[in-house]
Amino acid sequence: MRYIPHNADDIRIMLEKIGAASVDELFEVIPEALRLKGELALPAPLSESELMAQLEARMDCAQMARSSFLGAGLYHHHLPPAVDQLLLRSEFYTAYTAYQPEVSQGTLQAIFEFQTMMCRIFGTGIANASMYDGASALAEAALMARRYTQRSRIVVSRGIHPEYIETLLTYLNALDDDQPDVVFVDLDDQTGETNWDALDAALTPESACVLVGYPNFVGVVEPLDKIAALAQSRQVPLITSTTDIIAFGLLKPPGALGADICTGEGQSVSAPPSFGGPGVGLFTIRDDRKLLRQMPGRLVGKTVDVDGKPGYVLTLSTREQHIRREKATSNICTNHGLVALSAAIHLSLLGASGFAQLANICFSRAQYLKQALAQIPGLRLRWTGPTFHEFAVACDTLPVSELLDRLTAAGIHGGVALERFGPAWRDTFLVAVTELNTRADLDRYIATLRDIVPAA
Repeated sequence: MRYIPHNADDIRIMLEKIGAASVDELFEVIPEALRLKGELALPAPLSESELMAQLEARMDCAQMARSSFLGAGLYHHHLPPAVDQLLLRSEFYTAYTAYQPEVSQGTLQAIFEFQTMMCRIFGTGIANASMYDGASALAEAALMARRYTQRSRIVVSRGIHPEYIETLLTYLNALDDDQPDVVFVDLDDQTGETNWDALDAALTPESACVLVGYPNFVGVVEPLDKIAALAQSRQVPLITSTTDIIAFGLLKPPGALGADICTGEGQSVSAPPSFGGPGVGLFTIRDDRKLLRQMPGRLVGKTVDVDGKPGYVLTLSTREQHIRREKATSNICTNHGLVALSAAIHLSLLGASGFAQLANICFSRAQYLKQALAQIPGLRLRWTGPTFHEFAVACDTLPVSELLDRLTAAGIHGGVALERFGPAWRDTFLVAVTELNTRADLDRYIATLRDIVPAA
């Protein structure tokens, strides 16, 4: 309480007003194990000038690379300057969701258009106004499926981003007293797809849903139509997670392949990587009114006013926390409106043909690099499954950490080492290619790796 500008008398008066004897009693609904004990281990405060000096010193130490092949959930795509310019308009420059439709028609229409775009991209019927990020969207989808099916078991492919899995488990541990009912399905060691036999065995009458990456975390494009058919035959909702929706400019969208709930991260079309954020969670479902009632987050609908003129409102709000907290479908009571608007502006500028062209550029350049790296002695493609713009490479003759350090020294961010996600991947790194990686960048990357990697 020390950083809240209330003195002891203010606090006493407020506690008396609500009938609480102490601040501890006020927070007794929070489990004891989750309460902070003692002071946070924070450094001493800095003045503004001291803080700026420290940040500048950190920037001086940073390894600034000329080209980047980093991915693993956040991607470096071009954002037209027009996007930022439009975001700076005073009518839009807020992350706050509009409660008063009579004074917020522009913001509400922008969200409505964003929802429409997400439905078209994912091949689904209904989209919400956005979630916090791809990880929270996936976790909320799993909880939604549990409410919808009245079952508790969640089947999770290891092709889901490991950090998304951590977020999911954080949600479930809080709800299930640290004993979540989760079944993991490993990837096939050869293809990188979700192991079919293990998935077949995991889908039982107790399963509330199955979570699959499309494309998955290691870049492999899962046979989603086949997985959807299996899930439907077991009456288990299929939930997909996508870290770069630009893939759907080339791939058939998950909704068209039979997915029930499609989630994703919209950073690739809305914001630079920025050391991890902000992102925007994408959440869409098939056109099912019963499923809709369990959907988390804001929904903007189109209607007509008393004069018959079209207008936009927050609809079906009785699902939400700001209306019925105890019966809300989720504790999210906002959305990432500004980042969602950025995505909508960018996608509008691209158009359908530009979106498809962008996907094809990413795919063709990634294929060129993938085929070239496979020919370098000491390197091999880790999995054989089809990929979009990201793929995994194994190095048999040099520790991956050393390989990536040498690339950085040469001015190239060469990829993401997968060892931190599991010891089985200690010899593997993930390479992502976007339209910002020119042919010269690709050739320089190939030549540098030829010099760095010892032959077997």
